[in-house]
Order: sequence, then structure tokens, then C-alpha cells
Amino acid sequence: MTFNGVDMKTEFSRMFRNSQVLAVICLVLPFSLSAQSTKVASAMNNAAAPSVPEARPSSVPMSAKSHDDTFVIGVDDVLAVNVWKEPDISRSIPVRSDGKISLPLAGEVTAAGQTPKRLEVEIAKRLQNYISEPEVTVIVQEIKSQKINILGQVTRPGSYPLANTMTILDAIALAGGFRDFAKQKGIYVLRQSADGGQVRLPFNYKDVIKGKNVKQNVTLEPRDTVVIP
Repeated sequence: MTFNGVDMKTEFSRMFRNSQVLAVICLVLPFSLSAQSTKVASAMNNAAAPSVPEARPSSVPMSAKSHDDTFVIGVDDVLAVNVWKEPDISRSIPVRSDGKISLPLAGEVTAAGQTPKRLEVEIAKRLQNYISEPEVTVIVQEIKSQKINILGQVTRPGSYPLANTMTILDAIALAGGFRDFAKQKGIYVLRQSADGGQVRLPFNYKDVIKGKNVKQNVTLEPRDTVVIP
């Protein structure tokens, strides 16, 4: 069939093919654009992200010398002994009643009477036969060797850990206060002297609480004994 010289059958066939192509384009184009957008966004994100350097293990031992080198280790103190890169040797260990600690490879080491710094040197010397240039750190984790005794007419006589700047008044309060017949004017402190003897320090509770002779309320030292008759 022709119309104005045009073969209508051929024309309809061509239009049908064009409509099919258009439909395919409409279906494919959104997916193509979506994929292209994803690629562009990914590229932009990668470009915007800062470059993070790869973490590398440090070759420097973390041996912080945070302890007090003037502190003298005593029996019952708990020590943290750390040997760098040697976890089988590093440990937390109490000082035994004989004043020693026991460590793998180092053996029996006298700790009581030494400062943490000196103990570090001693342990390192003993490990040199087994470890090249051992890095040793000793830190006092718990101080249990510094104690005072409170005896006599108090509610809870006994041995107590010595806190920082503890005075005689603090010690009496720690022990629960006086019992009924305590001689509050006759209290005294027994303190060991450098020559091995004892010094007696008087303490008149009645005067001190009234603001008199306040110098008698001395700061206690390790192994002091407060006696309340």
C-alpha cells in the first residue's frame, strides 16, 4: 500500500524498529549513568581521603623510669619487673620474707634494702649471660613494707600501713580512738635511731588538741611504734 508515493508497509516497519531501539536506549541509559556516577564518586572519595602512613612497630624500648630512686624496697613490697621483649621473664612479684625475689634466668635476687634503680642494674647483670643488652625496669606497684605499730589503749591496736604524712593524731584516729582508761597525756612514740637504739618522743594529746605543743604531733616514719598507756 502506497500513500503519496510512500510505501506505508515499509514506513511502518522502519518506525517499529526505531521504537524498539529507543526502548532499549531508555532501559540501558539509566544503568550506564548510575555506574558512571558511582565510578566518579569513588574516584573523588579516593582523591579526598588523606594518605595515612603505615604504622610501624617502634624499635625503642618503652622503659619509663617513673619510680622514685630514693625509695628503699622492703619485705612484702610488690614489684613490677619488666624485661623488654621478654614476656616470660617480666612479671609482678612480691618481696619474700627473706628479702629476695626469684626470676627466670636471673635466679634469686636480693631486693630488700635496694632502690628500684640498683635492682634494675643487678637483674640486668644477671641476664647478660642469656640476653643481649637486657633492658630492665623495676617499679614498686604496692608499698607494704612501710608500716607503723599502734599499741595500748586504743580500740584497734595493731600494725598499719604507713600513709604519706601520717601524724600521731592520724594514727590514733586510724586505730579507732582511745579506750576509756587511756592516759592521753602520757602517749609516746618509739623510733629507731641510726645507731640501732631507740628514741622516745613524748606526745600530750590534751595539749595538742588545745593548740599547745603542736610540734609534738610529728610525722611518723616507717617502723615507728605509737604507745598509748
